[in-house]
Amino acid sequence: MPSSPHPLLATLKRSLKANGKTYADVATALGLSQASIKRLLTSDQISIGRLEQICKLMDMDIADLCKQMEESSARIEHLSHDQESEIAKDLVLLLVTVSVLNRWSLAQITDFYTIDEHTCIQKLAHLDRLKIIDLLPKNQIKLKVAANFSWLDNGPIQQFFQQTVAAEFFKTRFKEDGEQLLVLNGMLSKASNQEFQQKMRRLAREFEELNREDVALNLDQREGSTVVLAIRRWNYDLFKPLIKNST
Repeated sequence: MPSSPHPLLATLKRSLKANGKTYADVATALGLSQASIKRLLTSDQISIGRLEQICKLMDMDIADLCKQMEESSARIEHLSHDQESEIAKDLVLLLVTVSVLNRWSLAQITDFYTIDEHTCIQKLAHLDRLKIIDLLPKNQIKLKVAANFSWLDNGPIQQFFQQTVAAEFFKTRFKEDGEQLLVLNGMLSKASNQEFQQKMRRLAREFEELNREDVALNLDQREGSTVVLAIRRWNYDLFKPLIKNST
């Protein structure tokens, strides 16, 4: 299985996005091709000199980058089961939680949803008590979760969203811009199934990385996107009566 990017490189990529710098900008500054830059930022072979050059492009030095990495690594990667349960049983709290995890401000939440400011502040204070955020003066929000934060596998939040997916996700023909549905059917060996699952996990990591990078963009440049990846042993129920020895 491919290893995850080094935390320092992941921090560097987020900093580039936050400073509005593209791979093309970095390629021009370093006198390299964009393909070379992509390889540099996805391997552990980048030199200190290259790092310094890229940091200079953002008016930073390596010490600044290391500080950002340390701040990120000190944050929580998962909530407890009790914390997730507390959030899952309150729909408004869940909505506010998802919003702040996507770096929305109080004003953006109240502008976009039918949640008044008083209620929103109450929910933010609840998240502060759960140690998910720090609610700062003037209702500024400081996230306390790590860049690789995720919900518990088969935990209360994941179960809630699975129920939502079953009820709502497929109520579309997947014909609009930004939509696509692929339904694949075949017969795989156990080894091939495991290999495909590894590819699914890698794709999921790439989605999360893009999500983190795009946090630096304005809210009107982003839109909620949900990906469902699944594989299992399964035959259509319609065919089961035709299968010998089926139960």
